[in-house]
Amino acid sequence: MKNLVEPIKGKKDIEAIEKYLAKHSLRNQLIWVFGTNTGLRISDILGLNVEDVKNKQYVEVIEKKTKKYKRFPLNNKLKTLIKEYLVVREKTYSITEDEPLFVGKKHKRLDRSQVYRFINDVCRDLGISVNVGTHTMRKSFGYHHYKQNNDVALLQKIFNHSSPSITMRYIGIAQEELDESYINFEL
Repeated sequence: MKNLVEPIKGKKDIEAIEKYLAKHSLRNQLIWVFGTNTGLRISDILGLNVEDVKNKQYVEVIEKKTKKYKRFPLNNKLKTLIKEYLVVREKTYSITEDEPLFVGKKHKRLDRSQVYRFINDVCRDLGISVNVGTHTMRKSFGYHHYKQNNDVALLQKIFNHSSPSITMRYIGIAQEELDESYINFEL
């Protein structure tokens, strides 16, 4: 069986990662919060420009993978972090609206391998031992969205999946429910 990237199912672990990132990199913290609060794929997060989020209530993207239009509101946590991040970035150098939101040291758009590295490093440093990658943010969003709302149809629509069973398997619920059924069954 292949090593699939998993969601982080403990809210305390998600918060610990965010706190760790807040101490080390506001940019990386914002990427993490974006992923865990919107369910966007990393390619869509890294494809954002300043103008896509600055002073916005909603984000609009054409998903790179599906080519489908997606519009969603920014929650207060994201709005606050975006504002903070842009203020800090402005102090370092002036930014224009049409430039990438997330850049590396050479002022080029960040790529997924850099995000993969910081997620793995943080999880290793914190002793979080699930198989993680950039998709962990999206899967964690899905897992906790489902646990909070218990609405697989809504999550299926958010993720643009073709069936509820794909969504449940994607966020690791199907196997979890199967395991619980075995554990709770005795003759």
